[in-house]
Amino acid sequence: QAQLVESGGGLVQAGGSLRLSCAASGRTFSSYAMGWFRQAPGKEREFVARIHWTGGSTTYADSVKGRYTVSGDGAKNTVYLEMNSLKPEDTAVYYCAALGTPYYRHSPTTANAYDYWGQGTQVTISS
Repeated sequence: QAQLVESGGGLVQAGGSLRLSCAASGRTFSSYAMGWFRQAPGKEREFVARIHWTGGSTTYADSVKGRYTVSGDGAKNTVYLEMNSLKPEDTAVYYCAALGTPYYRHSPTTANAYDYWGQGTQVTISS
């Protein structure tokens, strides 16, 4: 079964930058879009950003727009998340997800729209 693996998380001081990566592991599959979600302690998983390979459209949560940039290579099932001007509020476990169908069944900003998930990578921003 296809799996995703995130990397690049760590501890960064407020105002710093971090670059997360996510790539498929195991069975090869075709992804049509990939996205990032995050979950902070005591909070529900929330949408961060996504990129749809067809057309290359991107979407960002208001909380990260202007600070984060999502990019990737759909042929390699690889997605990146460049995070700048990090804030303590960005502290969370970041998860990548992939859409395995040609079209979204749900809104791309909802977790249940995606078919494959990684285990997450911890991002901690100190004050």
